[in-house]
Amino acid sequence: MTTYRPTAWLGLLTLVVMFGSAFLLTKIALNDLPPLTIITGRIVVAALTLWCIVLYQRQAILELLPYWKIFLLLALTGNCLPFFLIAWGQQYVDSGLAGILMAMMPLVTIILAHFFLVNERITSSKAVGFGLGFVGILILMRPDIGADKATDWLLIVAMLSILSGAVSYAANSVIAHQLPKISLSLISLGVLSFSTLIITPIWMYFYGFNGLMESSDMAIYSVIILGVFPTGLATIVYFSVIRRAGAAFLSQINYLIPLWAVMIGVLFGNE
Repeated sequence: MTTYRPTAWLGLLTLVVMFGSAFLLTKIALNDLPPLTIITGRIVVAALTLWCIVLYQRQAILELLPYWKIFLLLALTGNCLPFFLIAWGQQYVDSGLAGILMAMMPLVTIILAHFFLVNERITSSKAVGFGLGFVGILILMRPDIGADKATDWLLIVAMLSILSGAVSYAANSVIAHQLPKISLSLISLGVLSFSTLIITPIWMYFYGFNGLMESSDMAIYSVIILGVFPTGLATIVYFSVIRRAGAAFLSQINYLIPLWAVMIGVLFGNE
């Protein structure tokens, strides 16, 4: 049986709070802003946060150049693609349910890790544990997809969009095992800088700065908080947990996030 250090558990719980809060913050921002604007603002603010940290630490930014390919892949699978899929789906799904749907990630992660990571094979106890977790998720989803309701195809597509975001995150956690042995803040800066380079031109093409001036202060503040905490600082913690404990351990986060997401959705989001 693998024993994990307290620092790994502390990192996991920190991510639960930050990632779990992102669903409610996104839901608030969606009242005034389209999904693409939210994720662009979130990524840009996160990148600026990391630039401030790295410049303060006076780290050698040129160390990033040899690893640009993996940073590009991580930017797509860990930021641009899942952020958009989840934000789009949350237009039609409560933040609590979005957090519950993200619990698909652990199952996908252990399957991908089994085939692509030498030291993270599926064991019988691991398969049973994750399987039971998945059954729990189906039970939690039952009120929204029950057979006694008329089929709402838009809701189903929105839920599938969020599930696709979970699959993208799972792939990202496995790919992250190939990270170079350099500073975690530098790695995070590389990933978020590439994310900014990808998403900003797309946003400018569709929206430009139209709509930002008409949005509420609450929506703007939500995007800023999303950028600084669940994206910028959380990226450093995310890669730290993967480096210390592995993808399968990290994937458990999405069995804990629903608890936090549902709780704050009820307490602060009137869900």
